[in-house]
Amino acid sequence: MMADDGHPGTTPWLLRPRASSAPDVRLFCFPFAGGGAAMYVQWARLLPASVELCAVQLPGRETRRDESPQTRFFPLIEALADALQPWLVPPFALFGHSMGALLAFELTRELRRRGRPLPGRLLLSGRQAPTVPDQGLPIQQLPDAEFVAQLTQRYGGIPDAILRDPDFLQLFLPTLRADFDVLASYIYRPEPPLPVPMSVYCGREDPRVQRESLMDWRWQTTGGFETRWFGGDHFYFQADREPLLQALWADVQALAS
Repeated sequence: MMADDGHPGTTPWLLRPRASSAPDVRLFCFPFAGGGAAMYVQWARLLPASVELCAVQLPGRETRRDESPQTRFFPLIEALADALQPWLVPPFALFGHSMGALLAFELTRELRRRGRPLPGRLLLSGRQAPTVPDQGLPIQQLPDAEFVAQLTQRYGGIPDAILRDPDFLQLFLPTLRADFDVLASYIYRPEPPLPVPMSVYCGREDPRVQRESLMDWRWQTTGGFETRWFGGDHFYFQADREPLLQALWADVQALAS
């Protein structure tokens, strides 16, 4: 929704911890499966003031926990394109980790189909190229104990605080299952490469992403491509976020200037 002064109003789809009506660049951050916007909010104070961090909040979690989560990939992309349109004014960049990387990529393709402005750069983390099928899906129909065991084995991404609290875990699992439904419904559709530069990030010890499957992102862009590798596994930035934030700033500062 656009406010009377011509600036975007508010939307449940975004958390903007350091809101600005005219930032030098907006950085939109998309969550991994089961994740919410809260994990990105703390990044805002660590990035330069010229960058407005916009953390994307999907239905069914955190501030939107009373809403039903989306379970289909492309309806979610269409809803994102509708909801975020007032904020997607250049210069802006899209960052996503794991599922979030796929959301950022396909949102950009949806913006192109609609004739809307495209991001100045895509920043894609912890995700193989979309042409490479997801291995091991689906797991979302498994009983709770098996589902959690598979997630821990494959991703190691459920915080210990959640695993130790059965009540909290029961609140968390439906959203996580819905996100895996979203991923299972994804089908890559061939389109021309995007004219958008891509930076692809990954942990060197990530068991889910092989080097060649990561490098295959290069066929999705005509705008420049680079990779950045970090110490750690699939959630390489949880123990030390500074290297990733430095890389993000290095990759968006040209847009800010």
